[in-house]
Amino acid sequence: MTISRIATNFSRHEQAVLFEGDCLELLACLPDESMQLIVTSPPYNLGKSYERKSALDKYLEWQDVVVAECIRVLRPEGSICWQVGNFVDSGAIVPLDIALYPSFARRGLKLRNRIIWHFEHGLHCSRRLSGRHETILWFTKTDQYLFDLDPIRVPQKYPGKKYFKGPKAGQYSCNPLGKNPGDVWVIPNVKNNHVEKTVHPCQFPIELVERLVLSMSRSEDWLLDPFAGVGSSLIAGIKHGRRAVGAELLPEYCAIARERMLQCMSGFLKSRPMNQPVYDSEKAGRSLTTRPFPQHPAAQSLQDVIIESSSS
Repeated sequence: MTISRIATNFSRHEQAVLFEGDCLELLACLPDESMQLIVTSPPYNLGKSYERKSALDKYLEWQDVVVAECIRVLRPEGSICWQVGNFVDSGAIVPLDIALYPSFARRGLKLRNRIIWHFEHGLHCSRRLSGRHETILWFTKTDQYLFDLDPIRVPQKYPGKKYFKGPKAGQYSCNPLGKNPGDVWVIPNVKNNHVEKTVHPCQFPIELVERLVLSMSRSEDWLLDPFAGVGSSLIAGIKHGRRAVGAELLPEYCAIARERMLQCMSGFLKSRPMNQPVYDSEKAGRSLTTRPFPQHPAAQSLQDVIIESSSS
């Protein structure tokens, strides 16, 4: 499928749609059971520059309305992937995946996985541990849902492992296509030196969505992102031959998303390749890993305990 243009309003005949405005306006135009995959990262209600902070109960009420509309437009074999972090209030956190779960469960959706997205960089906390993961809630509408594991398999840890007894003794025990990636995904978040970085402060890495697209949809299926931001989810869909539709309220982000989508269509968009190993600064020999000051005694004591425990 070749996509040549980006429409501003939804039609079944389009292949890529970016609606500038409220997502509920777009959702109202979408037919029942028309979307195969819904992937989104809604505003977390954290008081960022691109969102207004409100009481948590009001936030959840608003999200509930959006969730209801998304379920209406989801195909029976389709999936919803809702990616969220934490609501923070006076230093206390509320995990939004737990807070939002009832919106899906009371409408009959089944949670198939809580996918943990782990990343190694972010803001540092001083009075609690620094957050280094967010969660993707993967829900399905029915038990007859589409899921294809093969396109997202990752390399085996021990590809040469063989059965040592039984009728298959001596045969390789691993799937030749690779192993199941599991429900903890280590993918770098989009920070300043990331090839995909734009002005958006909380941007999706395209690779995170690619796994969902490849395993939960087919070629030319519709992918929806009601909170499109700078278009990463839509790009992941376009990149793999899906139809993509999304809404973005802020004109600045909408313009960036449109430009990135066009670059993807023409093959010029820079993105991090799927399954590329996470950058290891020590292996790269960077001078930044050299300690410029003596190690704190407490840290050295902890390191000694770890070494002693591992050797015993």
